Amino acid sequence: MAVDFNELARLRLSRREMVRASGLGAGGMALAPLAGNSTAGAAESRSSGAGAGAAFGKAKSVILFWLNGGPAQQETWDPKPNAPLEVRGPFQPISTATPGLNVCELMPKTALLTDKIAVLRAMYTGDNAHSSSGYAMLTGMSHVPLNAESVIAKAPNLWPSVDSIVRLLRPARNGLPSSIVLPEHVWNDGNFPWPGQDAGFLGRKNDPWLINCDPNAPTFRIPDLAFPDEISSSRFSQRRRLLEQVNQRVADSIKAQPVSRYVEESDHALGLLSGSAARQAFDLSQEPDSIRDRYGRSRYAQSVLLARRLVEAGTSIVRINWTRIKDLPNQGGWDTHASHSQSCKDFLMPMMDQAYSALLMDLSDRGLLDQTLIVWVGEFGRTPRFNGNAGRDHWGHVFSMALAGGGVRGGVVHGSSDRDAAYPVEGRVEPRDLMATIFHCLGYEPETPMHDTDGRPIPISRGEVVHSIF
Repeated sequence: MAVDFNELARLRLSRREMVRASGLGAGGMALAPLAGNSTAGAAESRSSGAGAGAAFGKAKSVILFWLNGGPAQQETWDPKPNAPLEVRGPFQPISTATPGLNVCELMPKTALLTDKIAVLRAMYTGDNAHSSSGYAMLTGMSHVPLNAESVIAKAPNLWPSVDSIVRLLRPARNGLPSSIVLPEHVWNDGNFPWPGQDAGFLGRKNDPWLINCDPNAPTFRIPDLAFPDEISSSRFSQRRRLLEQVNQRVADSIKAQPVSRYVEESDHALGLLSGSAARQAFDLSQEPDSIRDRYGRSRYAQSVLLARRLVEAGTSIVRINWTRIKDLPNQGGWDTHASHSQSCKDFLMPMMDQAYSALLMDLSDRGLLDQTLIVWVGEFGRTPRFNGNAGRDHWGHVFSMALAGGGVRGGVVHGSSDRDAAYPVEGRVEPRDLMATIFHCLGYEPETPMHDTDGRPIPISRGEVVHSIF
């Protein structure tokens, strides 16, 4: 369930229904709408298969540095200086901290940190539509059919997102859910949410928490994580004790799923409100200006900083979705059908380079990088040649991504593309393999079972781990 902290949930039972079921009468307390999802039903279970290697289970958390719209492989991790100008574009490659590895000149800060990064240059979905290729990259399963744009989540495309599977596998910690998405959902024009962003056949209780917010706003706070002015902490404690009585009466009176769901959601919401760790994680005012400036003062960049605080506080996986900026070309996103090179130079690459490098350094400085897997990725790449509007179009036949931390061996390049960055030459990696690799870092074999709402066991991934990056 997508949780908007402006109205954090739509609880399934009304106050009147709760009171009627409990028999406590009008004196019972109703929970304010705070939270939508319960703690994951499945306890964490780490496997330790033979040959797993030292990296198996090393990551305690994952940050998906998600660049929706599709960043170009040519202007990021796979420049093609020997290709014709209409392919390579106007930018030059620069050397990095890794001998032999060059990246685009628009990544100067990241270039200094490649000793911490493994680059995958032969990602492949074979899909050129945002919605369906995005579904594959978020779930590890190909959409049926391919190249389907502006589609929504419906059968047969109900495989759960990686964030949802992690929520199933990992319990909440320190009052925080194990899976959070910032600062908005991913959508196509017309506000069509992509499929593959929820729990699908795992059931709504395993949806990641979607927090719609702007951490860069001067007055940013999550209002429902603070007590209203008229309610003191002691009064809140009294109300909570009364609610616990209501919940117990309901549980004893009605053995039904909506009631059980309500009790779980109540407990989780109250834990968020009363837990100091949760409230502090969202309090960016605790960060010195030097750190906030290091990330950059944009909605996305400050969401990246917030993601670091959330994994530090105990959240298992945080996805940060790139946000649109209305007054910029291509709405400030990576879907650069026009003015591609100018957009990359003026704002896309500088914002990305600053926030990504800041995250790597910040986690490294805090001793957290080895236990935090950072996945730099979008739904696909861009066409080898420019179109008539000086843009690059959608391209899922080869593109680049990067992983760092969480047991990943830095200074590694896996796979390669042809001269025009058009097709894989070797080391092709598909979304299912990416999912298997992420779960490997978290300590789960691909065959680890999850159960759909009918109780049928299904492996969490059908891919193979990319062992060369460990």
